[in-house]
Amino acid sequence: MISKVLLVDDEPNNLNVLKQILADKYQLLFANNGSRAIDAALKHSPDIILLDIMMPDMDGYKVCRTLKELPSTQKIPVIFVSAMSEVEDEAMGFDVGAVDYIQKPVSAPIVLRRVQTHLSLVHARELEDNQKAAMFMLGEAGHYNDTDTGAHIWRMAAYARIIAEGAGWDEELAERLEMAAPMHDTGKIGISDTILKAPRQLSHQEWVIMKTHTEIGYKILSMSKNPLFSLAAEIARYHHEKWDGSGYPKGLKGEDIPQSARIVAIADVFDALTKKRPYKDAWPIERAIATIEAEAGSHFDPHLVEIFHNSLPQILEAKQKWDLAEQSGKSCYEHSGMDSEVEV
Repeated sequence: MISKVLLVDDEPNNLNVLKQILADKYQLLFANNGSRAIDAALKHSPDIILLDIMMPDMDGYKVCRTLKELPSTQKIPVIFVSAMSEVEDEAMGFDVGAVDYIQKPVSAPIVLRRVQTHLSLVHARELEDNQKAAMFMLGEAGHYNDTDTGAHIWRMAAYARIIAEGAGWDEELAERLEMAAPMHDTGKIGISDTILKAPRQLSHQEWVIMKTHTEIGYKILSMSKNPLFSLAAEIARYHHEKWDGSGYPKGLKGEDIPQSARIVAIADVFDALTKKRPYKDAWPIERAIATIEAEAGSHFDPHLVEIFHNSLPQILEAKQKWDLAEQSGKSCYEHSGMDSEVEV
């Protein structure tokens, strides 16, 4: 799809220069004053705006401020194109919300590169937003027929990030883990709700079926080679493995289990123990902590349990935040910092 560029200038010659530079690559829209620029932005939703500053009636600064105040236009990147060359002029441009500043007379290569760069950033943000939306939906889908609430997957993801940071993961990888962790039970999509919601202990055959959710989740998530979904696939497959080798689906032992899955295992169990379910009351925090520590070396990686213990102030702070969000009925997607109307 060809990107739409809105050009705003009260001088026809300036608009014509920009037209000659950009017409071969982009769909162009034109406005010769501030009010028409705002109307065009509202009507046509351009991908980027090149905006003059010195215009009669409404200058470019006021136009930019107005665009940034309107929900439907506030995310459109604005590049000022102006003969005003003082440092203060550029600073004012950034203060009102512009992403870049090009001085007149313009250079064709610079205009093309700046427009291309900022459109690439817009597309990257769109891809990231779509990725996060897909992650959220897969996380929710994994619990659609379960009795977990939406807050569970986000709360345990916050715990997982804290433990990962304590284990030395850098900020980018820890954030990726926090986004991947909610998809750990995606495979439950393939498990009958008669098993997921069984108000009794599962039979041996039902338990065999239940265990397959790890491989189902892995198969779904590994269809994407994106690093986020590759990590999510790894977690989905191995988060029920145990340090002593008694887990499933592969019976891996010790450090043969990916560290991502070892971290999520602790976060998931701690949250499961401390939240109320239809068949049990929430355990006291002290009892849940004692259980995690008692299973170090059997169920859990003992080094990660130590990190969990040392990180309890941050973990309990995260728990309080998500408990309040759950009680308020606020969208967990919104509370996780992602802009969406999806409600849980």
